[in-house]
Amino acid sequence: YWRMNKCLILLVAFFSIFSCRTKPKQDNTIALKIEMMDADRAFSAMSQAKGIRNAFIEFIDSNGVLLRPNKLPLTGGYAMDFITQNNDSSFTMTWEPKNASISTSGDLGYTFGVYSIKPHAEDTVLYGSYVTIWKRQPNGKWKFVLQSGNDGIE
Repeated sequence: YWRMNKCLILLVAFFSIFSCRTKPKQDNTIALKIEMMDADRAFSAMSQAKGIRNAFIEFIDSNGVLLRPNKLPLTGGYAMDFITQNNDSSFTMTWEPKNASISTSGDLGYTFGVYSIKPHAEDTVLYGSYVTIWKRQPNGKWKFVLQSGNDGIE
């Protein structure tokens, strides 16, 4: 009898603890999604105004990962080294998020959309698609933790 009561007490305590967890209100999740998409747009605006290198330095999380075609992913300090060594003076890159999704906790999400690269020496524009996974920092700013893109779109 005591064993059964002990199990019942533990079960009630378990359900009480997990039923009291607060989840962000739906309105808050929508607001955070919009905030994250705005961060992606600000990332693109900085790329256009100050170059892709400066934009990546500003918006990458300290543990950020870069995925590149036919190469191993670059993480953390290696990603930062790669970014700082790139010469971005011969082109302008911009992008626009088409949609996004955010976790119910409101601290992680992703954006995806289309990017364009305009070489300065050519009369052409190259297009592709991208996905960026974002993490909300303790100060409320969004930094990306993983970024990848694909050449070409149909």
